[in-house]
Amino acid sequence: MNRRILVIDDEAPIRSALGQLLEYEGYEVRTVSNGADGLAEYDKFRPHLVFSDVKMAGMDGLDVLRALRAKDSRALVVMISGHATLATAVEATQAGAYDVMEKPLDTDRILVLLRNALRHLDLEEENATLLEQLDARREIVGQSHAILSLMERIDKVAATPARVLITGENGTGKELVARAVHRGSARAKKPFIEVNCAAIPGELIESELFGHMRGSFTGAIADRPGKFEQADGGTLFLDEIGDMSLAAQAKVLRVLQDGVVTRIGGSKPVQVDVRVLAATNKELEHEIAEGRFREDLFYRLNVVPISVPPLRERREDIPLLIAFFVRQMAQRDGIAPRRFAQDAVHALTELEWSGNVRELRNTVERLLILAGGDGITVADVHRLVGRPSADTAGLGALMQCRSFEDFKLAAEEAFLRVKLREHDWNVSETARALDMPRSNLYKKIERYGLVRAGMAAT
Repeated sequence: MNRRILVIDDEAPIRSALGQLLEYEGYEVRTVSNGADGLAEYDKFRPHLVFSDVKMAGMDGLDVLRALRAKDSRALVVMISGHATLATAVEATQAGAYDVMEKPLDTDRILVLLRNALRHLDLEEENATLLEQLDARREIVGQSHAILSLMERIDKVAATPARVLITGENGTGKELVARAVHRGSARAKKPFIEVNCAAIPGELIESELFGHMRGSFTGAIADRPGKFEQADGGTLFLDEIGDMSLAAQAKVLRVLQDGVVTRIGGSKPVQVDVRVLAATNKELEHEIAEGRFREDLFYRLNVVPISVPPLRERREDIPLLIAFFVRQMAQRDGIAPRRFAQDAVHALTELEWSGNVRELRNTVERLLILAGGDGITVADVHRLVGRPSADTAGLGALMQCRSFEDFKLAAEEAFLRVKLREHDWNVSETARALDMPRSNLYKKIERYGLVRAGMAAT
């Protein structure tokens, strides 16, 4: 991968000489003549290193440095000055500059600085990748037969180039499975790019996946590579692919068949080498029957299916997950760890967990923050989470209804309560998942007196 370098200097001879030197050394270079253009170019070009003059008309180099470090704390910026002083060097260093160089620039020193700076960047990227892989490895927690079988399948498929379709309910950990497959593959050191197909508006999904050329549509102010290009050599994870439009599905199918993408508004096809992993919480066979998903794309993606088990099918893993989340929150978020009493763990194990592992994690965090005392008791669980029978009416209770109208109302109440719990009582997210106007959901919450367990008494 060519490293990208941005040069910001108001002297044309400096821009030209430095640009030629860097291009000759194999770097991709862009040059601008003032600080404001430099900041704009940084957002579009995303350089690995910036050379910036100190003294410039308008926005000077130190202001540019501070602005760059504010938007990207990892930005590598080298300041260059025709009359650098000790005070300037100190100020630049305190503002986060990697180094300060004096004009006229010395070619040998520039090349040594670049080698050291980019070696530093390589180490940072390698450490970030290792930490990401380690986190992904640690977060698939469990010793149940279901999880051990899942890990065995991941290990088998990871070493192959096969496409994988990951299925499972919301909150089961489909993204973690995708990351584990990437981590175990020959592409592990290459990019892992994720696209949440459900979170991107239909009119933007094609631009997001395939990129666009400047002026190809309103708002396309610059050329932009899509996710397929960004994932070249690595893995592209298409999450919630069941929500992708049919038009986008057709283009994805062509990329899988031909290995090339064409940006919106462009005419030049770009060759890409990408392993595609996909995930969905929908029954794609049903979506195919309803005409909402292409059968040919399904067979292209479903080379190796991996089904992620819901939490209710591996309840024996819940104590391990609780302990893991307590440690994780202490290390990452600074939340004081506390011991969960055995009866509290048992109570949590008995709950339904329609939101699966994500819901369990949110619940552990809530208990650590809100429960009093030195440890988490079963009373805390009942007060802040609920009892096993509190969140669902249950089929037996529904059968006690005297009329069909009473049954419909009771079923609706139980359904909404479960869905609110699944989305951690976030009304907006719940309404979006149910394809229901938020105002209607608020009316139903008020109608049934739905209150999060533990909140009614506050």
